[in-house]
Amino acid sequence: MKMWTKHATYLTEHDLKMRNRSGIILIENNKLALIERHRNGLHYFAFPGGGIDEGESPEQAAVREAEEELGVVVEIQQKAAEVFINGNTQHYFLVYRISGDFGTGTGEEYNEYNPAYGTYLPLWIPTENILSKNVLPRELAELVVRCSQAGWANKVAQIFSMKK
Repeated sequence: MKMWTKHATYLTEHDLKMRNRSGIILIENNKLALIERHRNGLHYFAFPGGGIDEGESPEQAAVREAEEELGVVVEIQQKAAEVFINGNTQHYFLVYRISGDFGTGTGEEYNEYNPAYGTYLPLWIPTENILSKNVLPRELAELVVRCSQAGWANKVAQIFSMKK
């Protein structure tokens, strides 16, 4: 089953079964850490993050995912956004790096290549170039660009997005 989003991508049944997840917003030297993905014929960029494990808080999941996907240990500065998609909640945290070498993640994403899951490449994108890329969720990318210029608010942004 494939479903199109408003950004000319499609969703599979796996995407529709997405669970609640946590992600990070890591900005250094005016560059945003993202994961470049090639999957099911699509090319896009995603915020580092993943599913919240049973018994884990959204904050704990974000810190764990940063280490697994990027190879960095981070500390949370603040919760920046909640993205609501098809009944699931994605929690995004503004973080800063405490230690670790960017790009040395050892999560399951970096095991033997599996075409069903595609490729994962951690990289830095200059904040002024974010909106020229297919960064998902798009509304979060737009928030990052706005806040990196005007400053981060002390409240959590709520973003409602429907994948069609």
